[in-house]
Amino acid sequence: MSARWEVVIGLEIHTQLATRSKIFSGASTAYGAEPNTQACLVDLGYPGVLPVVNKSVVRMAASFGLAVNATVARRSVFARKNYFYPDLPKGYQISQYELPIVERGELFIDREDGSQKRIGITRAHLEEDAGKSIHEGLDGFTGIDLNRAGTPLLEIVSEPDLRSAREAVAYMRKIHTIVRYLGISDGNMQEGSFRCDANVSVRPKGDERLGTRTELKNLNSFRFVEKAINFEIERQIDLLEDGGEVVQETRLYDADKDETRSMRSKEEANDYRYFPDPDLLPVEIDDSFINAVQASLPELPDAKTRRFVDEFGLRAEDAGILTVSRQLADYFEAACAATAAPAQLVANWILGDLSAALNKEALDVDHSRVTAPMLASLVERIHDNTISGKIAKAVFDGLWAGEGSVDEIIESRGLKQITDASAIESIVAEVIANNPSQAEEYRAGKTKLLGYFVGQVMQATGGKANPGQVNAILKQKLDS
Repeated sequence: MSARWEVVIGLEIHTQLATRSKIFSGASTAYGAEPNTQACLVDLGYPGVLPVVNKSVVRMAASFGLAVNATVARRSVFARKNYFYPDLPKGYQISQYELPIVERGELFIDREDGSQKRIGITRAHLEEDAGKSIHEGLDGFTGIDLNRAGTPLLEIVSEPDLRSAREAVAYMRKIHTIVRYLGISDGNMQEGSFRCDANVSVRPKGDERLGTRTELKNLNSFRFVEKAINFEIERQIDLLEDGGEVVQETRLYDADKDETRSMRSKEEANDYRYFPDPDLLPVEIDDSFINAVQASLPELPDAKTRRFVDEFGLRAEDAGILTVSRQLADYFEAACAATAAPAQLVANWILGDLSAALNKEALDVDHSRVTAPMLASLVERIHDNTISGKIAKAVFDGLWAGEGSVDEIIESRGLKQITDASAIESIVAEVIANNPSQAEEYRAGKTKLLGYFVGQVMQATGGKANPGQVNAILKQKLDS
């Protein structure tokens, strides 16, 4: 990107709320049902039916607002957003406009240099999702699936505080982590539970005026968000540097071609003819409701990260990774509670071998074949010198394969570490005697050969000798 230009980005994140029924009806929100089997008369917009607000969505929206230090409105209003599209049977969407339930929040993202940046949250409002148009396999026709119509969404709108695609992804990941911690959304991007629209513009560096923005619609993966924004930035800069003008419009990202293309001209708020929905009373909540929601909030990721550093002595980077997922953080704490080994050693195993095994089989930590107590037992055997870290990898593989407990695997495979100093001294003496020229070179100053001797001793013991003792005894013998 040219140094002459500054990028300005704002995100509108659509989070599907984890309710079993829809926002204004009792129809199911379960994913994957046959088309049009989960849309009732309210969702279909039949005459004479009336929407009723699902109380759970109000509680979930309030919990998000409190989690991002926002103002939770004691009075919010649902409005009709009028537009005509085949998957919107009523001809309008019920949303919130002038009086949303959440306003003026904030969160902090980590920059690459380790510093933090504040990102403002303009608002978060409740609304219903539309249905879905289907084109595949219909021989030139378009099918309409209204199962998603009426699914509850919380739309989270950021301030235009983001200055790069990487910052946008960091912000989106932070929101993703928060809504999953709160339990208000599963955040499943493949199923459409978490997606965003990105408003992107560029302006000459130092100019306070905002450039003309384009909106990139329905980005449903972190990778696509970054790629789409970067493409759009370059497209706008090239256009402006060639003397052209950016047109305010909505664009789609084509992942196969890695490009954005025009979808339609961008509407303004007055195009939607918002007005308060006459079928829905204002949502009014009191202090007791807010206090109850506040009391139900879990420990949030930033606070948990700080606690993991202070209480467990973890490296800040490791604590940050462990707390991205509430389930992973719980696994770590459960493992630490079951062993006297250092917490950093537990963290290393979770972020190393355990994460690799989970990723290989596309499992989340809740479905790990190695439970937290099992991992704690493994780390405990490293800590008490029963096995070495290298041998522990073989034991972990045995645990993952279901061969038994840690002690059973160590016993059946004969993996117990040799810690008898006299036994190690005997093997060391034999190795030195069998390698006289290397011993002379070491004593002549080629001390890097110590690694060679360690390797020979470990080979002679099948990797079972305690590495610390081997190093110490070898240095003593070679230096004498």
